[in-house]
Amino acid sequence: MTNGSDNSDHPAKPTYVWGGLSWLVLTFAAICLILDQATKVWFVHGFDLAANGPVRVLPVLDFVLVWNRGISYGLFQQDSDLGRWLLAGFTIAATIALWIWSTRVDLKLPALALALIIGGAVGNGVDRVVYGAVVDFVHFHAGTFSWYVFNLADVWIVAGVVGLLYDSFANGPNSAAN
Repeated sequence: MTNGSDNSDHPAKPTYVWGGLSWLVLTFAAICLILDQATKVWFVHGFDLAANGPVRVLPVLDFVLVWNRGISYGLFQQDSDLGRWLLAGFTIAATIALWIWSTRVDLKLPALALALIIGGAVGNGVDRVVYGAVVDFVHFHAGTFSWYVFNLADVWIVAGVVGLLYDSFANGPNSAAN
């Protein structure tokens, strides 16, 4: 016997705004954004890394201030305001697409992975709007090898991509797309 509120014959239509794990995505993305921005504000304004750096933390780790006007690994450097705003617009579009994707996932791993990517993307996007460039400050190196300079937002993005890759291999190629 069914009552008027039983919709089992008519599955709920997907929404582009909110999904079953959206609270998780929003919470973790916000935490990532806050941690990223707090470290950047501290290094730029509190510690004044531009005047007091570079700082040797370990023989293989320095804190240095680098203004990245491009995207990952310093690719596609943009010295004009047009380029800056195009990259900011791309960040907004990518974040919206990732959010819509996140409303459709029903597993925690891809939801957390998308939250990490969203938090990192928004963190770097805030930098573009506020400073005109992304604040990078972590530099790993060993001997003549030098890794690129990055920030926590970059760590979140890479960890999120690794999470999505792991999920796609562990749970089948279409699990993250569900």
